Amino acid sequence: MFPRFCFEDRVVIVTGASSGIGRATALELARRKARVALASRNREVLQELERAIHEMGGSSAALVTDITDPDNVRWLVEETMTRWKRIDVLIANAGRYARGRIQEADKSLFEKSFAVNFYGVLYAIQAVLPQMIRQREGHIVIVNSLDAKKGIVGDGPYVAAKAALDGFIDVLRQELYGTGVRVTSIFPGRVDTPMIQHLTVPRISPKISPDRVVKSIIKGIRTKRSSIIVPALYGPVPILNFLFPRLMDWGYRIFGIEGVQKKVEGS
Repeated sequence: MFPRFCFEDRVVIVTGASSGIGRATALELARRKARVALASRNREVLQELERAIHEMGGSSAALVTDITDPDNVRWLVEETMTRWKRIDVLIANAGRYARGRIQEADKSLFEKSFAVNFYGVLYAIQAVLPQMIRQREGHIVIVNSLDAKKGIVGDGPYVAAKAALDGFIDVLRQELYGTGVRVTSIFPGRVDTPMIQHLTVPRISPKISPDRVVKSIIKGIRTKRSSIIVPALYGPVPILNFLFPRLMDWGYRIFGIEGVQKKVEGS
């Protein structure tokens, strides 16, 4: 039904490439012969990833980027264009997990969450869109979170930014109709990455591997799906929360979906 998307020689920007989902995505794209622009603030780890990709015969560039700085993000896109003359895919993956009960949370916690989880994505999209529209072809993939569909107690700052991102992308997808630029949102449950390494979660909501999210990213690009929830088992969550919000609240409480923050050694 859908034509197979060939990744070979395609130019892909991956934000948050230094660890977790971003690193796993970059490695998988390199295996598929894509040219990968690796964006992250962590120069040392990013350069190590670049070396690993080159050793496996792949093509990549470590471009140290602070996605909360719009000028720096524009530089990322300009540098990618200078190297490879086009941009086929943006994978907006960089994120910041910010926890804090709403009544107690300082506004700075919300501001930091929005700076990465919302504005960082906005800046990247605005930077790549002119080129993609000129090409009449491109794909933007946003790694969001299931939290955007059903908030978890204690995750207020994170959920606020991710839910805002969900609404923004819904509008963006409509505005890009007819331009040749596609948009896909990925909504993972909890993922086993350094971002939540200190959080113990219940068995009913286990941490999934970054590789499972990568498979959904590849699937989203190839099938041009607008949204994918992963694991698929969580697919009914948005509609159930819309129809029965209090019942879903009760279920999240009963099963302890909030999880427990581990004590960090020395704290």
